[in-house]
Amino acid sequence: MNTPEEFNEYRSRMNESILGADNKVIKRIFNLDTNTFSAGKIDVRTKEMIGLASSMVLRCDDCVRYHLGKCHELGLSKDEVFEVFSIATLIGGTIVIPHLRRATEYWELLENQ
Repeated sequence: MNTPEEFNEYRSRMNESILGADNKVIKRIFNLDTNTFSAGKIDVRTKEMIGLASSMVLRCDDCVRYHLGKCHELGLSKDEVFEVFSIATLIGGTIVIPHLRRATEYWELLENQ
């Protein structure tokens, strides 16, 4: 598994490359994503928890890592993260368990940096 630093560096580098292609639709999708997770009627912490649970149910490990990183930056506790994990596993079913394992491993990396 990549370290959080390696993951963030890769993500930034590839996002720069993607946005450098100057595709209007892709740029708008990226902008929509940024605006969706900004503070609004729902606070950023809650939005990141929703993003984490949704990413787990959709089984997107990159998305799970991204939202875990944001949750860590926002100061979520291990107990809060595991509560989100429990919701995602309940909604997604046992097929989410492999992603739960990888998410737990990544959370431990974040906690130990």
